[in-house]
Amino acid sequence: MAVEAVLPTLGTIVTAGVIDSINPCAIGVLILMVSVILANQKSVKKLLLLGGLYIFGVFLAYLLAGLGLIYFFANLPLAVTEYISISVGILIILAGLLEIKDYFWYGKWFSLSIPSSLAKKIDNYAQNVTVFGVIFLGFFVSAVELPCTGAPYLAIITLLSQYFDFTAFLLLVLYNIIFVAPLIIILVLVAFGKRLHEVKKWKQENRTYMRLFIGLLLIFMGWLLMLIANGTINFG
Repeated sequence: MAVEAVLPTLGTIVTAGVIDSINPCAIGVLILMVSVILANQKSVKKLLLLGGLYIFGVFLAYLLAGLGLIYFFANLPLAVTEYISISVGILIILAGLLEIKDYFWYGKWFSLSIPSSLAKKIDNYAQNVTVFGVIFLGFFVSAVELPCTGAPYLAIITLLSQYFDFTAFLLLVLYNIIFVAPLIIILVLVAFGKRLHEVKKWKQENRTYMRLFIGLLLIFMGWLLMLIANGTINFG
């Protein structure tokens, strides 16, 4: 059955954005960068400026990547898009299973994580807390982590590409706002008195639960995407 040209509902966008926003890498890099800024005794104003530019870099990189992929998918025949959607759904389910694996055996065998060589580069770039440096860091982190943690985003991009108009563009922007929302919250909390070590502790204590939550929702989203692709479900 040919796939219909439909847009995902607002609830689908919000749910996927929330899943993707629980992003240990982007959060971890922000914490590292903030610790460098605080160690250099920068003012709260400087902290908010540099942290905000990093978050803007992440937001813009994800948005541009999404637009590029949507343009690519939108130029494919609709019949081909159906098979691509099913393939993406299968990949998302596999990603979900890997995330659940990390709940029980964190870091063992294969994981959806950034290679250590690239992680070291991120650590080095995080030391460059200049205006250009933090924007570049946001772009670099997004480019590196997208293949590892972007499964929910890929699902939404696949759906939006079926009928991309101004409404779909606004949904894409909304998704990316939700994606960076936890980064904004953490930055504001630290800037206004929250101790950084408490944020680090929370991240470490909850990382396995993040993996479990993400994994379960990824499996659901992959299954949902395949049902939409074959016409079983139509969000309209």
